This record gives sequence, C-alpha cells and structure tokens, in this order.
Amino acid sequence: MKPKLLVARPIFQSVIDDLSAFFDVTSNQPDTPWTPDSWQQAVAGHDAALTTGSDPINGNVLGTNPRLKIAANMAVGYNNFDVPAMTALGVTATNTPDVLTETTADFGFALLMATARRMTESEHYLRAGQWKQWRYDMFAGAEVHGSTLGILGMGRIGQAIARRGAHGFGMNVIYHNRSQLDAAIEIECKARFVDKETLLKTADHLVLVLPYSAQSHHAMGAAEIALMKPSATLINIARGGIVDDAALAVALKNKQIAAAGLDVFEGEPALNPALLTVPNVVLTPHIASSTVHTRMAMAKLAADNLVAYFKAGKALTPLNQLAPKQVDLSS
Repeated sequence: MKPKLLVARPIFQSVIDDLSAFFDVTSNQPDTPWTPDSWQQAVAGHDAALTTGSDPINGNVLGTNPRLKIAANMAVGYNNFDVPAMTALGVTATNTPDVLTETTADFGFALLMATARRMTESEHYLRAGQWKQWRYDMFAGAEVHGSTLGILGMGRIGQAIARRGAHGFGMNVIYHNRSQLDAAIEIECKARFVDKETLLKTADHLVLVLPYSAQSHHAMGAAEIALMKPSATLINIARGGIVDDAALAVALKNKQIAAAGLDVFEGEPALNPALLTVPNVVLTPHIASSTVHTRMAMAKLAADNLVAYFKAGKALTPLNQLAPKQVDLSS
C-alpha cells in the first residue's frame, strides 16, 4: 500500500497530482479551517504531512499520532514545529530554504520603500478625494538612497536585502546577528557588524529578518523601539511575535518612530486592532514570498522532501538529524 499523506492546506493541483503517484493523498484543497482537535484527528492515521506555517506539529499532535514519520513545511520558517519533540520520536522535519530568498528580499525592500515614502498614506488620501493641490511638504518621506540600512538577522534573506541596499541604493549597511559573518560575505554585502544597541540607534531603516524562537520573542519591544531615531522606519518580514505589536502601535501613534511596514503579526491572521488606527504603517497579509514561481518552488521542494524520504530514507532539506531509514514506496 502507498503511504498515507495529509496535505494540510491548498497547494497547486499539479503538485497534488504528482504526489498522488507515490502517496494515498488526503488534501484539504477546500481550505477548511482546523481547530486543534480537528487537526489532531486529521493527522491521525497518516504517515506524512505537508504543512504550512500555521499547522502545528507539536507534542499534542505527536502524542496522538504515532504513525507520523515526516512533516514537510512549505515555508522556510518552522516555529510551528516542535523540532526537539519530533527528533525524540524519530519524526523528520523539513522546510524549504533557498527557493524563496530572493523573492522575499525583493518584497522586503519594496515594503521598506513603501513605508519610507508613505505610499499607503498617500494612496488613501488620493482615493478619499482629498488631493486638491500640490504642496512642497505633501507626504514628504524619508530618503532611502544613501541612508543607513540596519538588518537584524543576517541569514540568506538578510544578506540579499543588504546587497540590494548597498549595491542598488548606495546605502550604508549595518547588521546584528547571533554571530558575525565571514569577512568575504561582509565584503560582498558591504555590511558592517555592530551590537544591537548601535544598530537600533543608528539605522534609518531597520529590517527584521531573524527566525522566531522563545529567545527572539518581542526582540523589538517598547524599550528597543525607544532606542530608534524618531525619523526611522521599522520593517518586519520575519515572523509575528518578534515585534511587540501593541508597543509598536503606541510608538507609531506617539511618533516615536516615523513609520512601520509589517508583513507578519502576532496571532495572525488576527492583528492588533490598534495597528488599524494609525496612518503611518503599511500592512500586508504575510505575502513576502508570494509569487507564482516561488510558491510553486516551495510546494515542489516540500513534495520532493516527502518523496525522497520514502524512496531513499532521507529528506533533502531536513531540520533534524535522524538516521536514514530504508522505506520504499509501493503501489
């Protein structure tokens, strides 16, 4: 018999068709919302799951689903996975690195530009019929070219943003990371390592690209935002929870910083209602990697991880180190 696979959310039908050659597929193509209980029940009886960042593989799910062997996340982030628990129970975890780096960096820079140049505010003003005449200071925003770009979290996406800023816009790039990058990468990105306090105090535009963890929860809270320049912008394309959204809403209302651009939120798809009351914020619904090409690449890599596991006993991009298993597909 074919291994049983649960596809948790809608994906490209062509990928479902390809997976059906190897798996007995149960697919949530209608995108029926899961409750915690219904999700646990859905995973039950499956050998594998193709998940998105909103589908948890944690102790509760693992404890009631001993048959599960692998969960492939269609995302580079994996804070929905309890990787230590998965490892302890011999369940392989995978993600989709690399395939979304450049697209996400493009969007991050687009969000930075829209925030700095007050595009959302000005569009709302125009659509409301308020534009009657030109003024020298109408929606005057912040310079991007030649300004200081700060990056918190200097992985693949952070480096791609740094290259865009340094090479395309002549920006002075500074960054903070858990560890300093190799000199060759710093030269390529024209980036300089600084401590976090210096980063916050110096950046004209601060982009967050660090992974979410218990340690990075509210890495940007009220105290950190207070260190930023009043003229600075804050861009979050990382994960919700890295920014204290309530504290940010207060800071925006009080003009502690000039503006923010957010693609991710605490508790998304819900968001702090206070963010809807301030004009100086650009809000997008977690779409940084959303191009057809990239989303297809993410879906295919997640699918390839599943097939490789069952054909060769080892996934292509594993997040945990487990001994290879000899598991063959059979029809």
